[in-house]
Amino acid sequence: MAPKFKLIAAAGRLNAIVAALLVVFGSVAAAQPPQATHKLPVVSFGLFGDQGVFRSEATGAAQIVATRFGGDPVTVKYNNKKGGGATARALDATLQATAEKLNRDNDVLFLILTSHGSHEGLAVVAGRLRELLTPAALGAMLDRTGVSHKVVVISACYSGIFISRLANPQAMVMTAADAQHPSFGCQDKAKWTYFGDAFFNVALRRADNLPDAFARARTLVREREQRQGFIPSNPQMAGGENVEPLIFARQR
Repeated sequence: MAPKFKLIAAAGRLNAIVAALLVVFGSVAAAQPPQATHKLPVVSFGLFGDQGVFRSEATGAAQIVATRFGGDPVTVKYNNKKGGGATARALDATLQATAEKLNRDNDVLFLILTSHGSHEGLAVVAGRLRELLTPAALGAMLDRTGVSHKVVVISACYSGIFISRLANPQAMVMTAADAQHPSFGCQDKAKWTYFGDAFFNVALRRADNLPDAFARARTLVREREQRQGFIPSNPQMAGGENVEPLIFARQR
């Protein structure tokens, strides 16, 4: 009978070891950050075709967002002096087509717009085409998608005019300026505007979440404007309380 007792004892020790390992693995798993289970398509439009900075910014911003947050699919359109596909009509069609592939209640739509702005809206210039994208028009486009969760980043002068129409707990909106001031850095040969460089090219590459990236970018923009002697543009961020928990940065 002695061998049987030894076998039972050995089995007991094995069970104890397995149980201990399960506890350890369970603790490690619990310590891991949650993984994104939501699609995050990126739509990025460079609306002003007479200056290459907006093409460059729309392209670079989309790539960085996709890298940091797993954006898929990524749609980039821009205009040039001869024409282009980044019109208001094309934006509406792209947003609706993108929404068709989403779970409208759980996925997050990430929209980036870069252009010159005014107190009325964003300039859309594609060759001879000249039009204005207003807060009301953009809001209606986004409403038609039926997508609950959205992030909208607008890099343009006076872009704070979009805050009141677009921002709510389901929609996080970030703008390069408030509604009363211009933003800076839209030289034709530049790769980024001041805000685009600070937010996408610098802060978003390092931050683990959008609010932290925006806070860092706002500081960088203010410092740069002060060095240049410019009146502060006052980048704005509003809404998105229910969106931010759905977006997870990839590990660097």
